[in-house]
Amino acid sequence: MKTIEITGHLREAVGGTSAKQLRREGHVPCVVYGGEENLHFRADEREFNKLVYTPDVFLITLKLGEKQVKVVLRDVQYHAVGDNILHMDFIEVLPGKAVSITLPVALEGSSLGVRNGGVLRRNAKVLFVRGMVDALPDAIAIDITAMRIGETIKVGDLNIPGVEMLEAANRVVVAIKTSRKAIADEEAEAAEEDASAEGEESTAAEGEGASSDGAEAPEEG
Repeated sequence: MKTIEITGHLREAVGGTSAKQLRREGHVPCVVYGGEENLHFRADEREFNKLVYTPDVFLITLKLGEKQVKVVLRDVQYHAVGDNILHMDFIEVLPGKAVSITLPVALEGSSLGVRNGGVLRRNAKVLFVRGMVDALPDAIAIDITAMRIGETIKVGDLNIPGVEMLEAANRVVVAIKTSRKAIADEEAEAAEEDASAEGEESTAAEGEGASSDGAEAPEEG
């Protein structure tokens, strides 16, 4: 997992009024859970640009004055209208303790179904998982090369060492759907086959008719 450093400051005052004041000053109120105690801190919003505006997942060294804490991002709350960050939650990483985070889904390969006219449907861009930080991959890699039209890959089909899926097993992650073009091609191909079959039957019938017309009538005794 990639690493990153973020500098912040512990908060003495907490609550809605304090949080609003921090946001007006360009800071983001944050909380770290999972340790011996919850840590409330603030950081300049620009500190988080390299963390939230990317699909990558990071192990974060959080510098709070003389205190340093290893954390991972758990949740981000954005403004309903703009994209300003309102609040962030982090989980402290402790030795021997698994963490629950979201990992991005990375599709690998060129699907056979797509090459044959199907349409790729990505139903999940991230998945909620649990595992030891040093064992978690940067992303959930899925090879779609052999996927055909009509096939799907569900959460229950994924088996990644060191990763426990916290999603429903029947959740579809990726699917190859039939496109209108593929349907039209199939219908055109079927029509050609039917026409060819009808032509063969017609030729055969004409041949039988010619043989019957050309036969000599038996002589009367």
